[in-house]
Amino acid sequence: MPGTGRTYYIAGAGIAGMTLALALAKFGAAVVILERGLTVSEFGAGLQVSPNARKILNNLGVGDAISARSLEPDGIDIYPHGRPVPLVTLELGAIMQARFGAPYAVMHRADLADALYKACRRFANIDIVFGVRNWDVVSHARGITVSIDEANGQTRTGRGHAFIGADGVHSRTRTDIIGGPPARYTQSAAWRTLLQAPAVKDKLPLDRVSVFLARDVHAVAYPLPHRGQVNLALFAPQRNPSDKGERPTLPNSIASWPLLSAILETASDWTSWPLYTVDTPLWHAGNIGIVGDAAHAMVPFQAQGAAMGIEDAAVLAPLLIAESNAETAFEKYHQRRRRRTARAASVSAANGRIFHMPWPLSVARNTVIALQGSRGHLRRLAWLYGYEP
Repeated sequence: MPGTGRTYYIAGAGIAGMTLALALAKFGAAVVILERGLTVSEFGAGLQVSPNARKILNNLGVGDAISARSLEPDGIDIYPHGRPVPLVTLELGAIMQARFGAPYAVMHRADLADALYKACRRFANIDIVFGVRNWDVVSHARGITVSIDEANGQTRTGRGHAFIGADGVHSRTRTDIIGGPPARYTQSAAWRTLLQAPAVKDKLPLDRVSVFLARDVHAVAYPLPHRGQVNLALFAPQRNPSDKGERPTLPNSIASWPLLSAILETASDWTSWPLYTVDTPLWHAGNIGIVGDAAHAMVPFQAQGAAMGIEDAAVLAPLLIAESNAETAFEKYHQRRRRRTARAASVSAANGRIFHMPWPLSVARNTVIALQGSRGHLRRLAWLYGYEP
């Protein structure tokens, strides 16, 4: 193929960046990943790996590593405000494999990052440069030229076929290099913590995901059995991204919900992560493009942020290899991905509004959820989970 033997530079050793590196390396391309951190690290605790992402990761050879460090939950328990028992349990487990060709799993983000990193290390044609202080890239007719300031103070220059920014929601590639907009703050935050499983085993099932819905607030919890922990993420309003404090501020109504209150009482060491979104028509300029959150960061209310970046990698890599011109590859990638990522972002935003409905709208919401039953989501989200790049 035309792209075999070419060199590609990727900014960011996150989930999207390393998935893209693996996808390119499988074709024989050389890949250089530029990472500011001194090691691979992923902020946050939990990650949901849905079938659309899992099929891609399986094809890249990391399926066994995911199986060894994840849980395939039996279902998702939905608790509207005040309920001590679920309104409905959305079925997962074996039916996800049967319907969509891969399981639905939950795991620690760092465990997925570690699996991808170890897979990258097995390729001699993938080089990860840690501790990059700064980089600059210029696109020209024959490819790109990258200048890199390394951790030891030295500067080096490299040439390549294309440069891909997988540098996250506040992507410098998007804003400074291709002229895209800054991320937009949503005035809400994800508060995250890890609970010790023995402390909540009598309050939460350790084989399912639990979702708690309340006005302006919702929480998601799921077990990480290989760590003996439970991931808990609570999503709440936060006027300014700097208003972090030590604990989330909760409405008084939560205090009257014994089950959720008891779970929250076991939590400590909260970390606030302000939620930003990205909406840009500019995904590339010349031989420079963007993937993942850099291109389409969305609120995490359908748990598809990482999955969309993984899908991006699966679509973009073969195009970069097959096309003689990187700009053509980026344009085809944009055309194939923009509607799907926009739809995922729209569903995620709508979920946030639905989850946080006040009374009496919440009564109608609960009725609809109950009427859809334990398998309604399989029909409603078939377009998402059944995707094949």
